Amino acid sequence: MSLAPARTEPLSLPNILTYGRIAAVPALVACLYFLTGDLARWSAFTLFVLAGVTDWLDGYLARAWEQQSTLGAMLDPIADKLLVGAVLMMLVYDGTIGSVSIWAAVIILCREILVSGLREFLAELNVKVRVSVLAKWKTTLQMLALAVLLAGPSAEKFIAGAELTGIALLWIAAVLTLWTGYDYLKAGIKHAMSH
Repeated sequence: MSLAPARTEPLSLPNILTYGRIAAVPALVACLYFLTGDLARWSAFTLFVLAGVTDWLDGYLARAWEQQSTLGAMLDPIADKLLVGAVLMMLVYDGTIGSVSIWAAVIILCREILVSGLREFLAELNVKVRVSVLAKWKTTLQMLALAVLLAGPSAEKFIAGAELTGIALLWIAAVLTLWTGYDYLKAGIKHAMSH
């Protein structure tokens, strides 16, 4: 039996973790903007990894403690998209993602915005599109790519080819992004045409 989101304390631990993820966005941007060298890279990497852990943890705790809420359901995807969007922009800004690979970043960013709009539209029609296994893989690869690219040149000192690996993972995530985004688009068009 699945529990519908309920009203809960705004300061429940799962919600606090989500607030923390949102707060990590400007902090991560500040690391890459104001700091330099290894300090900038490893600080941003650490914040990103911690934010990724809280993304998993807040959902797990909300389910385990039956603290799923409408507020959490609204803020969780917003926090994810803010984090991904800000990291992509900063990696383009500092040249880690450059040349033709900017298109991979654009594809991922456009899909995030498109899916948000489609989810909102479909929610108004009481239509749910389940997250596919492939979409979960896309998210995992995307987060891994961004973590590797955040470490960037600093990681190269320990693992040769780290940046190239990050770019390759980013492109794989971009291809999966197109594929999984099509599922949302198809559902949105189907329901738009029938109403």
